[in-house]
Amino acid sequence: MALYAIADLHLSGSVDKPMDVFGEHWYMHHQKIREKWLEKIQDMDTVLIAGDISWGMKLEEALVDLSWIHQLPGRKILIRGNHDYWWASITKLNQLFDGMDFIQNNFFTYGDYAICGTRGWTCPNPYKYTEQDEKIYIREGLRLEASIEKARKAGFRKFIVMLHYPPTNDHFEPSIFTEILEKYQVEKVVYGHLHGEDSYEAGIQGLHRDVEYNLVSCDYLNFDLVKLL
Repeated sequence: MALYAIADLHLSGSVDKPMDVFGEHWYMHHQKIREKWLEKIQDMDTVLIAGDISWGMKLEEALVDLSWIHQLPGRKILIRGNHDYWWASITKLNQLFDGMDFIQNNFFTYGDYAICGTRGWTCPNPYKYTEQDEKIYIREGLRLEASIEKARKAGFRKFIVMLHYPPTNDHFEPSIFTEILEKYQVEKVVYGHLHGEDSYEAGIQGLHRDVEYNLVSCDYLNFDLVKLL
């Protein structure tokens, strides 16, 4: 029984959205993910999927991609990405498939760990940050704390957090997210959203103030999955 993570699957089973317009390495990327997945993941394993799951605009369109994921081995825990416009009510999503759990103001478990999370948002920066960004940033911080606090009240003291956006700006400055992660002594964080060599360097990685940060965008991982535990 192992825990893995990946993000930004950007599946398009029911819409015309080929990813190879972003580079040749994206050509048939879903097949690359599937092959790596089948090589590594057993039914008793758990995979964290940190957002940007399907290009479908409505849940009916995304169901093709969610079913594709469901048919792969292992339990899956998912959060919303900025392109997951199909995301419906959390109650409805969590009734779709056995073995696929969706996080929003809630948490799920892996052994003695609570798996918590939220989408996140752009962190304050000197380049592009509006009043609307500030509102969403604060709201997402509240959602993250609500997720972790719910797990804490249930008796959990070991936390792994899923975000879609990086938890800092490109200068790795403290944010509402890092403050919450440190407050609750979160052990590991996974996030995606960043694509391309220049963007990868803008993502915080490794151990910082006792929190381990992992960038898991699928193209950064060469369409593989990273083992966390």
